[in-house]
Amino acid sequence: MSVIVFTEIDNQQYKKSSLEAISYGKKVAQNFGLSCIALSLDTLSDTATLGKYGADRVISLGQNTAFTSDNTAQLVAEACKQLEAQIVVISNTYTGKSLAPRLAVTLDASLATNVISMPDTSAGFKVKRGVFSGKAFAYTDLTKNIKLLAITPNTFDIDSSGNDITPETLSVTAEASKISIDKSDKVVGKVPLTEAEIVVSAGRGMKGPENWNMVEELADLMGAATACSKPVSDMGWRPHAEHVGQTGITIKPNLYVAIGISGAIQHLAGVSSSKTIVAINKDPEAPFFKAADYGIVGDAFEIVPQLIQALKN
Repeated sequence: MSVIVFTEIDNQQYKKSSLEAISYGKKVAQNFGLSCIALSLDTLSDTATLGKYGADRVISLGQNTAFTSDNTAQLVAEACKQLEAQIVVISNTYTGKSLAPRLAVTLDASLATNVISMPDTSAGFKVKRGVFSGKAFAYTDLTKNIKLLAITPNTFDIDSSGNDITPETLSVTAEASKISIDKSDKVVGKVPLTEAEIVVSAGRGMKGPENWNMVEELADLMGAATACSKPVSDMGWRPHAEHVGQTGITIKPNLYVAIGISGAIQHLAGVSSSKTIVAINKDPEAPFFKAADYGIVGDAFEIVPQLIQALKN
């Protein structure tokens, strides 16, 4: 019996969220007296380093094709069966959200998404989950023999106290995918929003796309990713890939800086799980100030340059 952790790859590197999942899976495995196995679709140059984050074994499925939820679910399910998985851990990213339901059905497993706690086994198998866009919590019992946990990124710490281990391979097959990918556009050279620990975001208070250079400069100095509100992306000031909120990307950084964003409930739904929120707005009645940990009432065109200069100093 084992705890299987599915890992994701982006730009030939394992995602930070996958390293979090391995460290989480290791703790779960220790609690149940099981081995923690990291599962990789491909073999990368740093595959052996997954042992540092808690994996007792690292197994590659030797697949070089692009991710598709139907094909990958079959491959991972077959591996889980061969490795006698009792608990399966994935990250609740967009990839994880598309994979988890298929995998749960194929394995006949209990599924819990948005998991934010270690399992409570005092009476069964129960986990705490974020629900209603992070506005509430739910405690969910998983009753089937196999449990599938999709953990929320940026919730659990990465433990890198382990050692490199020799990767293994496992032969699995699946039917050809029925999904075709015509085009894939990825942001290169920047921290993905879902992986970022610091996010600097701005809204219509910036008055136009020509003023975004100071937002980007502030983000660069802070080592942050950039984001925006829905109206900004709708007007074409910024790409839709930067839109955070209920209808955009949901994020959970350690620090979220909102510049010139009023704080509509739809926007807050996507960022309210941030550990620390700083709002900058010249309107003292802006709704964002009720959700923020820190607020600065003032003109962004005066405040942001001062922040930039302070960071440079």
